Amino acid sequence: MLVLLPPSETKAVGGDGAPLDLDALSFPELTPTRRELVDALRMLADDVPASLAALGLSERQSAEVDRNRQLLSAPTGPALLRYTGVLYDALGAADFTRAEWTRAEERLATASALFGILRAGDAIPAYRLSASSTLPDVGPLRTVWRPVLEPVLAGLDELVVDLRSGAYASLARVSGAVTVRVVTLDAAGKRKTVSHHNKAYKGQLAAALARATRELADVDDVLTTASAAGLKVERTGEWSLELLTD
Repeated sequence: MLVLLPPSETKAVGGDGAPLDLDALSFPELTPTRRELVDALRMLADDVPASLAALGLSERQSAEVDRNRQLLSAPTGPALLRYTGVLYDALGAADFTRAEWTRAEERLATASALFGILRAGDAIPAYRLSASSTLPDVGPLRTVWRPVLEPVLAGLDELVVDLRSGAYASLARVSGAVTVRVVTLDAAGKRKTVSHHNKAYKGQLAAALARATRELADVDDVLTTASAAGLKVERTGEWSLELLTD
């Protein structure tokens, strides 16, 4: 099983790993595109105003441009610990046991505008690039990634649980992936999509799937594992689930 997570705009800084080695990352088929985007982002960083405009940042966020300039020299750390925010706080990977971390490295992957897709243990530096960005001389990232990333995801011979947000799901479709919608009941008893706590519940689900001691091969396994973790998940279609909030 592979659980696809969305990334976060914010990243933990620092790290104790050697500088970025693109050839050492998982999914080596993506290396040429990764290299193209890393080079483009570093070159763009030489023009701070252009970088801020392309990345949708304010002048107060110019430190993000500096991080992009240092992509090949900055220290790295595991991808699962590099990303921060609500989903990753709920996931709690920093508290995994050694056995749980080993399972997470096999089961969890993060979508990335810069790297396409990363496994939990892939060593990366802090950076700033969003799925909705358009880089000069490169174009919209969906146009860049879809032709190379979709075949890689299509070749996965395992159950895929897709927790990506819409922008990152648009970078590459995954046929036959299990999708999860986080919902709540309104005053009339009707289900509506949750926005505020959506990431937290997806983080909890990802943690439960990563920690499971048994191998998960189908949707029923996902349901059983989620229920055992205290989550309310229901099947709404062949490949779709709904996670009910309290």
